[in-house]
Amino acid sequence: MTAKCVMVLGTTSGAGKSWLTTALCRYYARQGLKVAPFKAQNMSNNARVVASDNGQGEIGSAQYFQALAANAVPDVRMNPLLLKPERDTHSQVVLMGQVSAELTALPWRGRSLLVWPHIAAALDALRAENDVVVIEGAGSPAEINLSSSDIVNMRVAKYCNAACLLVTDIDRGGAFAHLYGTWALLPEDERALIKGFVLNKFRGDATLLAPAPQMLQDLTRVPTVATLPMWWHHGLPEEDGVFDMATTLCTGVSSLPPEGALAARGGAAPRVPVSRVAVVAYPRISNLDEFQPLKNIPGLRLQWVHSPSELSGLKPTDWIILPGSKHTSGDLAWLRSQGLDAAVARHAGQGGAVLGVCGGLQMLGEALIDTHGIDGNAPGLGLLPLVTVFAQDKTVRHTSTRFVADFGCAHADGGTPAVADAQSPWGCLAGVSVSGYEIHHGETRQHVAMAVAGDVAHAVLPDKLGWRNARGNVMGIYLHGLFEDPNALQALFGAQLQGAVPTLDTVFDGLADFIEANFDAGVLRDLLN
Repeated sequence: MTAKCVMVLGTTSGAGKSWLTTALCRYYARQGLKVAPFKAQNMSNNARVVASDNGQGEIGSAQYFQALAANAVPDVRMNPLLLKPERDTHSQVVLMGQVSAELTALPWRGRSLLVWPHIAAALDALRAENDVVVIEGAGSPAEINLSSSDIVNMRVAKYCNAACLLVTDIDRGGAFAHLYGTWALLPEDERALIKGFVLNKFRGDATLLAPAPQMLQDLTRVPTVATLPMWWHHGLPEEDGVFDMATTLCTGVSSLPPEGALAARGGAAPRVPVSRVAVVAYPRISNLDEFQPLKNIPGLRLQWVHSPSELSGLKPTDWIILPGSKHTSGDLAWLRSQGLDAAVARHAGQGGAVLGVCGGLQMLGEALIDTHGIDGNAPGLGLLPLVTVFAQDKTVRHTSTRFVADFGCAHADGGTPAVADAQSPWGCLAGVSVSGYEIHHGETRQHVAMAVAGDVAHAVLPDKLGWRNARGNVMGIYLHGLFEDPNALQALFGAQLQGAVPTLDTVFDGLADFIEANFDAGVLRDLLN
């Protein structure tokens, strides 16, 4: 078979390409078609571990979720080139799932000639195995400063003769100018591939849009095929950055389309938040999408913090999370510059819950040691007696493991119980089996001198995957995906879940229902003709 290709382009980053591509993957899969997603090049620090020719590799999280929406097994061909920003002017290059030191060292424009054969081969292979390939573009196809080295937008569209949708964020303003300007900057042969304009994130009376869609069609011969209402809580993790405030502080709201677009599927009603989870949002935050399930738990307030003032009023039962980082030493320096190091230490000193994930775990230790120039040397926060030594090789793998049965957290009187201390915020995880993934450089181990002095990090996961302090309120783990694991969610939030957390399939079906209700009749079918 040779798949038909449908491509989603955007007038800007953040226009809605990723979620619309995901919705199309589920829509076409529900028509009985074999579907795969594709994005030639993704720039994101949100990555997932998938199968590759070398065992396991990385792709962007967006393509991982798109594959699940398509009922396909995620693999590296779906995102052959992944750029993971480490600094404003430098990114780690991942080709076909594996870090490429050679490509990482090359300037941006110097890569395209080398990587295009890999991109074309990956797309050819997916087309040979599927009925439909749904392709996501990047940024804007009208970035004319980059068009000569384009490998992700119109070069891909022309290569597979894709039927393209051009989506814009009308909530930003200037949507019709964005659509027309993007179309006008493209060469004629590329304009011919654009089959429809999509207005995304619309709020208000749709009748007020007239006569602009018809005027735009008169100018371009391209119809506006959908006006999609604003939808804050669709349930799909954000790809490119921290969730905005409008979605962050409204947790416990079911992930359903706007009223009238889709009948409610049930679930618990939202209630007033009674506890907080504060995730420190440093500049090189990575894998932030793993916290998406926390947004959907009733009574839980998920908050992204950038300053100590945002941590005011935390109770000891509230959590501070130090998430993953693509540049641990740099983000640790930023943490200190903001005064967040003292705020985190103060919360921990008062018995408050602190969790470090991957790079966050490394920050919680005493020191970062880098003899290979991987990340950088730095003193840690000193909340766990650990040392991290960075290695040249990167650990990328799926991991299934079990928390130790005996957390053995010390009581305030110095005694140590035989079972997990109910006062420890993490003690409920004792003995729980969990699955997730690892993406990290370096190995973390006990600080030897501190252990001799009696300050010991207690293992909570085997194989050097996680530790806690003696008090039990500070924990660091290398395992990504803890809050996506149903066993962990049940242990941590059992009484609060009440069926309120939507499954991924529910989210994907909701996205498909949403576009089916809001696209002009027959458009989605006609894109395949």
